[in-house]
Amino acid sequence: MTFVQLIDCKTSQFDEMNRLMDTWVEQTKGKRTATHSVIGKDRSDGSHFVEIVEFPSYEEAMRNSGLPETERIFQEMVALCDEIPTFTDLDVVRDEQLYAGTARRFFETVSTRGELPPLDDLFAENYHDHDSAHEQDVLGMDAMRREVEMWRGGFDMDFGVEDQICQGDRVCTRWNLRATHKGEFLGITATGKEVTMAGTTIFRFGEHGKIVEGWWQYDRLGLMGQLGALEGLER
Repeated sequence: MTFVQLIDCKTSQFDEMNRLMDTWVEQTKGKRTATHSVIGKDRSDGSHFVEIVEFPSYEEAMRNSGLPETERIFQEMVALCDEIPTFTDLDVVRDEQLYAGTARRFFETVSTRGELPPLDDLFAENYHDHDSAHEQDVLGMDAMRREVEMWRGGFDMDFGVEDQICQGDRVCTRWNLRATHKGEFLGITATGKEVTMAGTTIFRFGEHGKIVEGWWQYDRLGLMGQLGALEGLER
């Protein structure tokens, strides 16, 4: 579950603190586990600042806190504060922007070259996939992984996200695909052709922030035509 920490402090030396945070980012590059950080300034009190730091989980936040660089920078930060800063630990139970980011990350993950990265941080174990091109739904994260690997076995794929709309626990993504037909796909041997396809995917998210259900619409017939699979059917 995504975890957020709120750091509330008062300081008359914000510029120095800002430089200190830049130093921490540089020193912990490749090691820190924070995924997003925002600092807000109180409009009614110019010395009051709140930092919102996001982590993939509470455990990752604790690992981040355990870095020696974090402890050293924290002591220097306290010295710059007018008062001892306070910390509020929050488990994120709903975040529509986070859902959109996770949906986008799926398309980025599918587009990676080499071995397919794990999908367990994206999909729930009981994931349910609806694809209009399939007679039966795909059930379970492992089955979804096999489906993805089938596509990746046939194509080098690059997804582009055109639009995303969030509503409640659902994210609708309009995407385009550019791909090279490098391997067998649905019985069609590799042609080396460059193909394109557009589509729309709706993902539903669970309380844990993972994708639990998906609906796909895309121009599969157009794709098959680009591969030359429909030539014998044309008149």
